[in-house]
Amino acid sequence: MILDAPFPTDPRVSNEADALIQAGHEVFLFCLSYSKNFVENEILNKIKIRRYYCSNLTYKLSALAYTFPFYKNIMCKKIKHFINHNHIDSLHIHDIQIASSVFKANKIKIPTTLDLHENRPEIMRYYKHVNSPLGRMLISPQNWKKNEERYCKLSDKIVVVTDAAKNELANRLLIDKNKITVYPNTVKKDFYKDFKINQEIVNKFSKNFVLLYLGNTSKRRGLDTVIKSLNKLSIKIPNIKLVIVGSSSYDNELKKMSMNYNCYDLISFEGWKDESEFASYLSVADLGISPLHSNIHHDTTYANKIFQYMSFGCPLICSDVIAQKKIIEKFNVGSVFKSGDEIDFEKIVSKLFKNEQKRKSLGDNCIDAVEKHLNNEVVSKEFVKIYG
Repeated sequence: MILDAPFPTDPRVSNEADALIQAGHEVFLFCLSYSKNFVENEILNKIKIRRYYCSNLTYKLSALAYTFPFYKNIMCKKIKHFINHNHIDSLHIHDIQIASSVFKANKIKIPTTLDLHENRPEIMRYYKHVNSPLGRMLISPQNWKKNEERYCKLSDKIVVVTDAAKNELANRLLIDKNKITVYPNTVKKDFYKDFKINQEIVNKFSKNFVLLYLGNTSKRRGLDTVIKSLNKLSIKIPNIKLVIVGSSSYDNELKKMSMNYNCYDLISFEGWKDESEFASYLSVADLGISPLHSNIHHDTTYANKIFQYMSFGCPLICSDVIAQKKIIEKFNVGSVFKSGDEIDFEKIVSKLFKNEQKRKSLGDNCIDAVEKHLNNEVVSKEFVKIYG
């Protein structure tokens, strides 16, 4: 596995590795360290990890991976060493950013799988650095899209997050759908069966009706919609509290917005937390929210948070972007509101607040769906077939 980021951070990587190890494979992981003080070789949950140092400059160059060859060449040397040192039989590339480096390094044509964690070219259009004056000059999402298509065609297999992403990619590239495997970002059973509770967190919110948000808080995630609804909601739900566990460069804007809408006291900005703390927040949540803004990327991917919510029996309130709407409708695990519409969001929350029995029923459906259909053991069955 080739990951151009530190590890462990991304649960998709560890979940896939765990599924392959359970199927009898030996997994070596190439990953990075942005600090010079790091453990080079480590075995973690049977994953054989090899870390390579990545300077701050190299990290910044990754944004220009398909503008200039610097990042590709730097990473290529490290990947060559990794391949040769570990006698790799198959390569699994995590996302498009490092794909050009892997294909350049793979001189002996080892079978290669490209794992698209998201529709990166589309979501890049919303990145702050891409929309800066310098970013608009140097970074072309369209160029990233061309390279995504190129390396998808060069790969032996492709992995995507949803059926919608599979269909979109197959139709766009005019390739056989059998080349593409769907692997959703679900949870491992130990996430919701083997956890510890931080009682301080539980006590902090025990008297609140909690709307929980887990994850990245950037503008496209839709928290602005929620913030705009809170004042009206507080009239009907006096003990309401929006608990935000996550962060981004957009946090200051969210805090300013909450003050402008006179609801700062109704929000707890918890900041970034380790995944081990999630269970404590999930245990006090009444509703789990995913208010994503509508765009091509969100229509074809799942946010990790929806499965994390569901695994703890937390009913969902999601915007009507296609992928998460389908999950809610298929398994009857929550309610959907019109993306960007704070009035519709407020109505949905009010309705569920008044109907405790409905929340209980939806929560039971959440647990049932995760246990039977949406945990890593189940969804990885097709994924492991890629490697025989």
